[in-house]
Amino acid sequence: MEWLVISVASLFAGFVDAIVGGGGLILVPALFAVFPTTAPATLFGTNKTGSIWGTALSAWRYARRVEFDWPTLWPALTAAFLGSLFGSWVVTMVSADFMRKLLPFILLAVLLYTLARKDMGQVHKPLQSAARSLVLGCAIGLLIGFYDGFFGPGTGSFFVFALVRLLGYDFLNASANAKLLNIATNLATIILLGFKGYIWWHLMLPLAAANLVGSFLGTYMALRYGAGFVRWIFIGVVSLLIMRTAYDAFLR
Repeated sequence: MEWLVISVASLFAGFVDAIVGGGGLILVPALFAVFPTTAPATLFGTNKTGSIWGTALSAWRYARRVEFDWPTLWPALTAAFLGSLFGSWVVTMVSADFMRKLLPFILLAVLLYTLARKDMGQVHKPLQSAARSLVLGCAIGLLIGFYDGFFGPGTGSFFVFALVRLLGYDFLNASANAKLLNIATNLATIILLGFKGYIWWHLMLPLAAANLVGSFLGTYMALRYGAGFVRWIFIGVVSLLIMRTAYDAFLR
């Protein structure tokens, strides 16, 4: 029954994550509910071993339809990997409890800004010069990468928002690029937490298989219905993240 519950959660997480990120909203709480006495670092790391496969499938499928800005993306990927590696190390040393109370307010600001700017992310029109895009891409990768390694919920959504707001991507292109950045952060976390013995490898196969199915369906929906559809899914996912993180921080 435990394997069934987390596999179903991983499928839905893969679906949501493929469209706009935020699959951790589904899978991480499911892991905590099924294994309530387990160390958080173990559950965070185990979550990554399943989600990285669905994210990789999404990235591959997006790559067939979306053109990536590799001169910006390669340095950003490196920065995201290093940031996540550092964040994963920090979370093994100190508590991330303060993030639980701060996160709902950060997500609320993201949601309100997205709702206020109805035209944001509708048209793919990069705003920055090549040099400025490279610097901003590295900053996005490093900061959100650290957040993913240290805490994690909503990382994909933060990547999407940053790429739309700072670099001028539409929601579809931002979601595609966010998948590659998320692979880098997930891989760094898996390497560090796996090396420290915080991952349950026996759960990787069912989590990965279910996540791949969800990811396939989610990517299909995003590519078929385009940036407008992804924007509304983004709004829905961020709204759910606000409610979930607020509950965890102040009511539970």
